[in-house]
Parts: sequence; C-alpha cells; structure tokens
Amino acid sequence: MADNIHIQLPDGSVKELPKGSTALDVAKSIGQRLADAALVAKTNGDLIDLTRPLENDTPLRILTERDPEALEVYRHSSAHLLAAAVLELFPETKLGHGPPTESGFFYDFYRPTPFTPEDLQKIEKKMQELVQQNIPYAREFLPRDQGLAAFKDEGDFMKCHFIEQFTKPDEKISIYRTGKFTDFCRGPHIPSTGRIKAFKLLNIAGAYWLGDEKNPQLQRIYGTSFFSKKDLDDFIHKQEEAKKRDHRVLGQQLDLFSIQELAGPGLIFWHPKGGIIRKEMEDWMRNQYLKRGYSLVYTPHVMRRQLWQTSGHEGHYAQNMFDVMELDDAEYRLKPMNCPGHILIYKDSLKSYRDLPLRLGELGTVYRYERSGVMHGLLRVRGFTQDDAHIFCTPEQIEGEIEACLDFALDVLKDFGFDQFQTELSTWDPNQRASFVGSEKPWAHATASLENVLKRRKIEYKTVPGEGAFYGPKIDIKLVDAIGRLWQLSTIQFDFNLPARFGLEYVAEDGTRKQPVMAHRALYGSIERFFGVLIEHYAGAFPVWLSPVQAVMIPIAERHVEYASKVAAQLKAAGVRVDVDGRNEKMNAKIREHAMQKVPFLLVVGDKEAETGKVNVRTRGSEKTADMPAAEFVEKIRKLIAEKTAQL
Repeated sequence: MADNIHIQLPDGSVKELPKGSTALDVAKSIGQRLADAALVAKTNGDLIDLTRPLENDTPLRILTERDPEALEVYRHSSAHLLAAAVLELFPETKLGHGPPTESGFFYDFYRPTPFTPEDLQKIEKKMQELVQQNIPYAREFLPRDQGLAAFKDEGDFMKCHFIEQFTKPDEKISIYRTGKFTDFCRGPHIPSTGRIKAFKLLNIAGAYWLGDEKNPQLQRIYGTSFFSKKDLDDFIHKQEEAKKRDHRVLGQQLDLFSIQELAGPGLIFWHPKGGIIRKEMEDWMRNQYLKRGYSLVYTPHVMRRQLWQTSGHEGHYAQNMFDVMELDDAEYRLKPMNCPGHILIYKDSLKSYRDLPLRLGELGTVYRYERSGVMHGLLRVRGFTQDDAHIFCTPEQIEGEIEACLDFALDVLKDFGFDQFQTELSTWDPNQRASFVGSEKPWAHATASLENVLKRRKIEYKTVPGEGAFYGPKIDIKLVDAIGRLWQLSTIQFDFNLPARFGLEYVAEDGTRKQPVMAHRALYGSIERFFGVLIEHYAGAFPVWLSPVQAVMIPIAERHVEYASKVAAQLKAAGVRVDVDGRNEKMNAKIREHAMQKVPFLLVVGDKEAETGKVNVRTRGSEKTADMPAAEFVEKIRKLIAEKTAQL
C-alpha cells in the first residue's frame, strides 16, 4: 500500500506498517515484552526517540538496557531530570547544558548562591519524586524566533547562545519538555522519567561559561545513573575505592611529590622517594631503548618560533603553547613536543636507505599551556617528561616498525603490572579539514597501515574518527587499572606530514632521493601521568622493584643495631634499598610507621635472630611473620626485584 512503509529489522525480516508509525509501534508489533523494555531506537546510524514518526522505508533497531548506546541516552535523560528538579527547587537558576559522560552526566547552572551538600540531598529527593510521577520526555518543534524569545524572557542567556550558535534563522528548533522544565535539545531521550531506576548525585564543581575565565562561573553538578541499583552500588564502591587511591593524597602521605604554590600550578616537584621511582622508570625505558635498537638523544627545551611554524604547531597547536619569548636574535617558544628536535637531528646529515630505520629516543621534558581549571595532580600538568621516540623509515618498513612499537607498548603494561587494556584507532575527520594537515590519500594509506598491524596481531580495537593527531592517525592504548578504570597512556602515531614539511630525504638503493615516513610513539605517555596511574593502581603499595624503600631493618633494642646493620650491608650489596631504623622508639610504633609507608618488608631482629643469623620477616599485606636465614631473605628479595614481580 502507498501509505505503508517497510521497516527492516536487524535479523533481516521486514515489518510493514502505516506511514507515520513510531519505533514504539514497531516494538509492539514484535511483542509487548520488547515494547516494555524499549528505551530508544536507531535508524541509518542515528539514535531517535521511540515516539518519532517514521515517514520512509528504513532499517531500524530497538535498543534496550542490553545496548551500551542506550545507557548514553539514559544518562542524557538523567541530566534533564536533574535540571527539572533544580528548577522546581530553585526557579531563579539559569541553565547551561547537560551532556552524558563516560561515567554519568552533569549539568551546568548559573546561580549566584552556591549549592550546598544539603541542596544536593534536596535535589536528589526531588528527582525521585519526578521519577515517581513518570513524566514524559516530550519533543516539540518551535520556530527559532519563538524559542529564542521564550528563553530570553526567562533570562536563560546560555540557552540563547546555543540556539544562536547551532541553528539557522529559518529553521525550527528542537525542544524537550519534562514537566515544568523546557530545554533546547536535539535528543533523543528515553520515554519518561519513570524509566530511570538508579541514580545518584556525586559532587559540585566550578566551570567557567564557555571555558573562559573572563565569563561567569557556573556550578556544575555531577551525577551518575545505571540500569540497576546493583550497578550503581558497584560504581559507588569503586568511587570510594578511588578516593582511597587518590594519587594526590598518597603522594603527600608517602612523601613522593608536591606542587608548590610559589612556583606555580601544574609543575611537579619530585621528592627523594618519588625520585627513586622515577629513576627506576627511566632506567627501565632507556635500557629497553638500547635493547630494541634505539639511539638516545637530547634536545633543547626552547627553540625558535620559526621551527614551530615549519612543523605546523604554530598554526594547529598554538593555543596549547606558552607565549612567545622575545630574545635579541629571534622569537622563541618552549617546546610542547619533542618531534621537531628529533627531525633536525635526522636532517643534520644525509641518510642512506642502509641507515633506516633510524630510531631516536628521548626522555624529553615539554611544556604545554593547560588552563588552570583542568590541571589535576600528576595527571594533567604544564611541564612533563615524555618517553618520546621517533622512527624514520622507508614506506616498506613502516608496518614492521609500528608492530614493534605495539609489542614494546604491551611489554610496558606487562612489566608494570597491568594485564588488561583497550585499543583505539584514532583517525581524521574529512569534515574538519582545518584541524588536520595533509590530503585524503596519504591519510587513508596511513590509517590502513595501522589497521593492518592491529588485525595481524588480532588486537580488538575501536575506530574513533576525528581524534587523530593533526599530522596523522594513531593507535591509543588505554590500560585498565586495579579497580577497572581506563587510563589513556601509550600512543603510536603515523606521520607522513612532518617529513614533507621539513623536506626529509634518504638516498634509495637506486641512488634517487626519497622521502622517509615517520612514526611517533610515547609508551608511558608521560613520566608524570604514568607515575600518577601507578600510585592509584597499587594504592601506593608498589611492587618491590619500584618501592623507594624495599626493606627496613627494625632492631628490637639498641644492642641489636649492629646485627641489623650487618644484614643491611648484605642487602645493599645485593642492590636492595634498605634502611636501618635504630631510633630509640618502641618496636611496635616503628612497625606501624613503616607499614603506613607501605614498605614491602619489615625485618625485625633481636637476640634470637642475632644468634642464629636469621631475620623475622613481616611482609606487607600479611599478618603472619616468618623466620628465615638472612641469606635466604637476601636471595628472595633479589629475585623479586630482578623478575619485577608484582606480588610479594
């Protein structure tokens, strides 16, 4: 019939329904159980409301709680529920935006009076009331001028900005009503508030309007929601565990690092204990560089502005660089990346195909202008050291080099105690050409090279369009920590643009000059960020090989200090970092203190141990103690250090 449309379902079957039917009608035609479970639908790659009329033949998929995409819509609807509750309680509030996030949602509000923790409780209670009322998320379309006038009358300057920025003068705008709450929003949303089963408001933070410090400061309320109370409870448990593992708190408790107000935010001071861990990290990386055929290089921290113009950073990355410094001979900039310096080393002499691949590695400190509101302990800083390497090779060699980089990245995870990871392939977006350099053909070739390696190694990955570096696509490896959180660290990037911009060449086997291709890779990401992740992953209880103090000798009385020092000398000779606590303090007090410092082994010695040549070993995390010959313990800890064993 002419007034019917054909809906193709995921299993290949086709439903014929009247034109104007909705996705909910399709679900009902399949079965009431599906209709009751349906949250949102997907057609031609787009998520749509269940109530949107279908006017043409189309493929359609009904999404339920089993679909990850449905959770994103569910959280977006949870953000609208939050805004509706805030307006019920505090009608003077002006609205920003409320997107879903990876772990929940937030909504930005402008209100001169700060929200309090007690306010959060009231808002959460009001949200529960709105859930009980089962209010529909109703979509309407209004003429742009009418919608703009309505928001102006309410003084919602942020909504007006969004309408003016993201709609055209002659189009209708999409409005969602949830009870008394009206929002300019493209949707989609779940059918009604009653479908939201488990949520919690988490905290309040400050956020400048449009991210500009000159604009009004907003109040951002964060929350999360899940399809079940069990999932919510699991999340809250992980949040509580994350607080215990906060690297900023543990960094202070364990005396690892600090950020000094007098020096400025985002600049890290490594204390002696943190310095030892950094040394172990750097030694591991440099040893691996040499083992894997890299050459160690060092480049200046500041270079002429002209270099950054040639590299493209001046045009594509300037907002993340510190301001220009005017010296007597030229303008200079602090380096945000190490790659142009490595390129100049390559360019310093003509290379032959026999010299390739050339692998240059550096633990190079870089500086990036991060806005004050986004810095976060060790994880987001202004000055940091990258384990940066650049590989110059022939086009025929690039896939082999990328594969070797991938193996290297997986060895980093293994040796530092991470056994789970996720992989993303970040590419360019042809619709955002201004954000990238180069043309479509080399981008496609570079992306295919990265894909070939991932497929050959049978590594599952997700493609993320538009997230590539401005000069080429990349593989990003996100590790999973002890409580299931994802951390972006290792990256392997293909670059065909910088060799062209700098006119790099090599003499090919036939005597002609050709352009090399280039791979960038940083496997820690940065020393600082990786260190922060290590602190939180291990909750400060590092594996023996990374622990700043690996063992402490605790003599019971002053007469036992001599024997404790003798055993300590044996440990030091075996390469163990050991202290002797000879203070005139009670033994149990000393044990508690060093246990709080998360020292792997405490060795208590008294008359019996001195007479028999033994030590009484207290292992971190265990309530039991063990007597063993000192020589046996020396061999045990030496082996743990050599094998980089994560467990004691």
